[in-house]
Amino acid sequence: MIRNYLKIAWRNLLKNKAHTFINVTGLSVGMAVAILIGLWIWDEVSYNKNFQNYDRIVQVMQHQTFNGEIGTQTSIPIPLGTKLREDFKGDFKYAVLSSFTRNHILAYKDKSLNQFGNFMQPEAPDMLSLKMLRGSRAGLTDMSSIIISARLAKAVFGDADPMNQVIKIDNKYNVKVTGVYENLPHNCAFNDLNFIAPWDLYLTTSPYLKQAQNFWGNNAWQIIAQLNPDANINQVSARIKNLKMIGLAQNNDKVGLTFKAALFVYPMSKWHLYSEFKNGVNTGGKIEFVWMFGIIGVFVLLLACINFMNLSTARSEKRAKEVGIRKTLGSLRKQLISQFFSESLLVASFAFLFSLLLVQLILPWFNQVADKEVAVLWTNPIFWIIGLGFSLITGIIAGSYPAFYLSSFQPVKVLKGTFRAGRLASLPRKVLVVLQFAVSVILIIGTIVVFRQVQFTKNRPVGYSRDGLIQAYLQTPDIHNHFSAVRADLLRSGAIAEMAESGSPVTDLWSDNSGLTWRGKDPKLQDDFGTIDVTPEFGKTVGWKVTEGRDLSRGFLSDSSAMVVNESAVKFMNLKNPVGEIIKWHMADYKVIGVVKDMVMTSPYEPVQPTLFYFMRGQGSVADIRINSKMSTHEALGKIEAIFKQYAPGAPFNYDFTDTEYAKKFADEERVGKLAGFFTILAIFISCMGLFGMASFMAEQRVKEIGVRKVLGASVFGLWKLMSTEFVALVCISVILAIPVAFYFMQGWLKNYAYRAELSWWIFATTALGAIVITLLTVSYQSIKAAMANPVKSLRSE
Repeated sequence: MIRNYLKIAWRNLLKNKAHTFINVTGLSVGMAVAILIGLWIWDEVSYNKNFQNYDRIVQVMQHQTFNGEIGTQTSIPIPLGTKLREDFKGDFKYAVLSSFTRNHILAYKDKSLNQFGNFMQPEAPDMLSLKMLRGSRAGLTDMSSIIISARLAKAVFGDADPMNQVIKIDNKYNVKVTGVYENLPHNCAFNDLNFIAPWDLYLTTSPYLKQAQNFWGNNAWQIIAQLNPDANINQVSARIKNLKMIGLAQNNDKVGLTFKAALFVYPMSKWHLYSEFKNGVNTGGKIEFVWMFGIIGVFVLLLACINFMNLSTARSEKRAKEVGIRKTLGSLRKQLISQFFSESLLVASFAFLFSLLLVQLILPWFNQVADKEVAVLWTNPIFWIIGLGFSLITGIIAGSYPAFYLSSFQPVKVLKGTFRAGRLASLPRKVLVVLQFAVSVILIIGTIVVFRQVQFTKNRPVGYSRDGLIQAYLQTPDIHNHFSAVRADLLRSGAIAEMAESGSPVTDLWSDNSGLTWRGKDPKLQDDFGTIDVTPEFGKTVGWKVTEGRDLSRGFLSDSSAMVVNESAVKFMNLKNPVGEIIKWHMADYKVIGVVKDMVMTSPYEPVQPTLFYFMRGQGSVADIRINSKMSTHEALGKIEAIFKQYAPGAPFNYDFTDTEYAKKFADEERVGKLAGFFTILAIFISCMGLFGMASFMAEQRVKEIGVRKVLGASVFGLWKLMSTEFVALVCISVILAIPVAFYFMQGWLKNYAYRAELSWWIFATTALGAIVITLLTVSYQSIKAAMANPVKSLRSE
């Protein structure tokens, strides 16, 4: 019996090829979107779950109150780590001090590589449950050791044994490879951690670090910890809350005590999806994208199901005579129900298989855009249960109308020709079409708003020139020690227009300080300034705009105790005539000699931070270089690299284009926009396929009516208008329903940005017009085809 049902279902599908193609294609595209989004969500929610101690790993963080507003940060002072390890053993199994992950130069023989890594305390490999391929997790107990990832081992040593080989870090100190661990997965917080070096070695690198071991006011490190099995996160947070304030009081740090610091522990399960805080309260984070894409996936799948149901129910009325004959020949109602269900399930199964093929083809592009490494979970039983279960549910829902409605027909009425579908038979289909296009319109508006917000922020004045500006990272002291010679050689080569050193790249702020005083300062005001040490060539190199006073200069010896401030700093300090004012910092006087326009160095979506630029005394972190516009970039970079190699032969020339680094600040929003745009296009495609199928069905249903109208003198344009009006009316209703919904949600989304675009009327008007045009283009083919048909053929049977 089942074989017979499937055979008849297969024949019906072949008989109506166009209807079958639309159904299978629309449903498979919808399923493919749902699978892609499902894989993306799976990757997001399984973030960091590769660690065995995932449920007990935490990061120690702090809330700091600044002028009534609470800021949250992961940066922690070094003595806190010692305090937790010694006095809170009942709460913490491990409390590991760590530097922040950054680029370092690793040299082996004549090979030098830039690699991301951390300096961490010896318990880190156990806490992170690293899977050791060579050596053991105890490899960091020796201060002159290093453990590396399999990826790094391959890059440095090839197929040779890396164990006990000596690597030089940043051209400063030699370490011995004591272990190789398995590469960490892409969806974890330490995915770019290619080596771990001992914390004790890190402390020997500069006197500054040794002093910081007892200084509670210096927040420049992080603490990753593992709680004991019986420890409660909330209780631990309460116990450590005031440790920093106690430490500051013991150090008699008056500046540090002006900030109210509250420590707490934050579980690894929330690091990725709940990383954003506002005024001391967690406001979410990437979980918003998870919900957004989840909703998009559900709605796109819903559009595909609507198509399937609409076309299935529409075509089912043409099979009324078939039902009548079957009943006359003795078919039972349950047999007819089984027959219709088998057809729907067969279509849904084909669609699911085809969707897997589409996903496999799209995945490389999808991973590139989404910055993922997801793959179809072929061996995961949950994936197959959900996929097959959905196919079953979709087939049952889509087949329910023809199965239960048509199987109830009385064969006498059907075969006599007296059967007519009720006037309201098409109402459910119209409602579904309205819902379908309403969803598409909301997606279109959302995509436009996201792209417009990104473009609006990109066009924000940044206060300097990014064209031809590169930033080379100074990981060894060689370039700094020969700065004048390097600069002179570069200028002589014609490759650069100017060069400077700075403590931070132009696209970031690596240092901020408080405790500064100036004339007229409110004693209650808690100051916090971004601070950057620069060489006097910095302003000319980056092209900042001096609005008052002058730039730093080597021609004035007094500039060693001078400052250039930005406009936000002037406004924050409430200085009427800033040039000539004295700022006291670290018991020294600094004279303000100039004011520059605000430079967007951190988030382009937020206000510019008050920032102070002062004369560099030590080594900078970055070499800022302006390439000569009269020379090709390729030729200039070759000359710059050659001169850098001449003075720093052991360090690779590691640089970034400033405009590229600035563009990375929009990466999340652009990624969301591209993915949303892709899914929106597919949603429109699915909706248009549904409209095309419905228009085809209606044209076929009204073929005799159209023939009569043509005989009576109706024009092709009049018939096209008659056929198209109904669909346009449905889409207009969709637009009217969708616009308020889209406005509400997109207005809420834009409120997350301090610097944001406004919702303009043209976005909604353009979307509405576009939806109507798309509808007309979709249904016009069938409408014009029906209108131009020869009425003699359509009326011959009459």
